[in-house]
Amino acid sequence: MQLPSLNSLKKELQHRDSKELIDLVLHLSKLNRDNKAFLYFKLFDSDDASLFVDTVKEELEKAFNSANSKNYYFAKKSAQGIRRILNKNLKLTKDSNAKIELITFFCRQLEEFGYLEYHYPVIDNLYALQVGKVEKLIGNLHEDLQFDYQEQLENLKKPINQIP
Repeated sequence: MQLPSLNSLKKELQHRDSKELIDLVLHLSKLNRDNKAFLYFKLFDSDDASLFVDTVKEELEKAFNSANSKNYYFAKKSAQGIRRILNKNLKLTKDSNAKIELITFFCRQLEEFGYLEYHYPVIDNLYALQVGKVEKLIGNLHEDLQFDYQEQLENLKKPINQIP
């Protein structure tokens, strides 16, 4: 089955009445947790970005606290799992400031919990990739905001420069 374009879906949705649209959205929310989380976020949390950021930070912190980082293999697996949680939540918002804040929090937690001390290439590359995302997001911001985030970016780059 070939999927239709977004434009054709949009045109078809415009012809439906509100009851049908509500049923369709509810059905989509029942298909998987991501759709349900996205719908909840758009309905209740999209106005307050700081609440969203705080909620995601709590979720990430809980994941870091329960993660197993006794050796490099388990640390790698834990870091990858926590990154998946981060990426899932980053999809919910288009706010660059919120994305930067969440990714920098993730990077700081990796550093605080000692994941970077293993000097394991997978963990180091994961960290460097997240710092690259922050750098790209900062580059798209207004110059005043770029200046505000520049110091944070430099602090995030320090562990990358220390990689042997």
